[in-house]
Amino acid sequence: MNTHDGMYIDGRWRPAAATDTIEVVNPADEQVIARVPAGTAEDIDAAVRAARAALPGWAATPPAERAVRLTALRDALTARVDEIAATITAELGSPLAFSRTVQTGLPIAVAGTFAELAASYSFEERIGNSTVLLEPVGVVGAITPWNYPLHQIVAKVAPALAAGCTVVLKPAENTPLTARLFAAAAHDAELPPGVFNLVTGVGDVAGAALAGHEDVDLVSFTGSTAVGRRIGATAGGAVKRVALELGGKSANVILPGADLAKAVRVGIAQVMSNSGQTCNAWTRMLVHRDQYDEAVELAVAAAATHVPGDRVGPLVSAAQRQRVRGHIERGAAEGARLVAGGPEAPRDTGYYVSPTVFADVTPGMTIAQEEIFGPVVALLRYEDEEDALRIANGTIYGLGGAVWAADDATAVAFARRMDTGQVDINGGRFNPLAPFGGYKQSGVGRELGAHGLAEYLQTKSLQF
Repeated sequence: MNTHDGMYIDGRWRPAAATDTIEVVNPADEQVIARVPAGTAEDIDAAVRAARAALPGWAATPPAERAVRLTALRDALTARVDEIAATITAELGSPLAFSRTVQTGLPIAVAGTFAELAASYSFEERIGNSTVLLEPVGVVGAITPWNYPLHQIVAKVAPALAAGCTVVLKPAENTPLTARLFAAAAHDAELPPGVFNLVTGVGDVAGAALAGHEDVDLVSFTGSTAVGRRIGATAGGAVKRVALELGGKSANVILPGADLAKAVRVGIAQVMSNSGQTCNAWTRMLVHRDQYDEAVELAVAAAATHVPGDRVGPLVSAAQRQRVRGHIERGAAEGARLVAGGPEAPRDTGYYVSPTVFADVTPGMTIAQEEIFGPVVALLRYEDEEDALRIANGTIYGLGGAVWAADDATAVAFARRMDTGQVDINGGRFNPLAPFGGYKQSGVGRELGAHGLAEYLQTKSLQF
């Protein structure tokens, strides 16, 4: 077991203000693998002061030079790709192949997109007799979750740096080791001191101190809607900018005429990916009544191919496993028909939950309304397209979704009426340049691409 000391503040590792630590547990074998410092408000204050001092110089750095540093950051992450992937597997539990491709490869590619955007983005434009300047919003407090530990860091830090902002990062306490490797890569990339700072700690202490710090200009948070509400209230009270990427209960709508077997197979796989710990997972599968029984059979067969310990990793913690088990038990208690999986542990060791499929789910059931964040799929039947749309839009969330139809035009017509931020059409691939974010209580703002960069800019107009 490794015991790590220090926070990365002002370009160097420095001792934490207090001696408390956080234990990092491998969810596959339940063993403590490391300890990291539990940051305090004092650590956060030191990091914010470093970021504030570095802001004028970094904001004045030409975008082309910021692009060079971001390219160096991408290359430094690439040089550590094997170490990062192994670390994510150790502290999150995702299968190593998934850690290499999705958990590590994707965010490294995203870092490259922001390096390119920093060089090509137009930070000023002419409108009539005005020149409009897009300037960095200032010091950014980034609070990231554990489910995609590197991706969520890159999706906040890279656009903030591209915009000319400086950053203080508070990563999730479950996955701090990945954040420490990111800080090491930032150091290797020779970012100026104070431009990027890392404080590990728990949300109620370090996270709350960062969100409420008077010298933070924008708080970017990804996590639960409940915590997002508190952060939004704090930021609103201080009249500071906020970006929130929160929960989801995304609908996978299979219209008559679609390739049913493919839609079900891909839909199940999408939820089982990362053990269901994905905010935009298609956890509600909507099928026409005439094809419903066949879809249930297909879903059961598809779920059986996702074996815990092989294709499906554990959940991140014992608390998360208990929470997901509770949802499964409540689904059965409310009358849903359990056709695959269940609350019983599939392995003797590790925080595993069996891939679970419920049939005969109705829209008002808890498992059709609340985010479970585990490998659980609910199948709902609908009567016609209007009924499907009512069910799809009938939650407080609106983050992701999918539509399958006989042709793209039919799917697009339905997708246009969905109250959600992203919709995959007939199995469309993830696009790291497309804006990612939600409607309703799924959040405020967008990440990735030019829209993600714009979140970290503020506007000034000069009249001539």
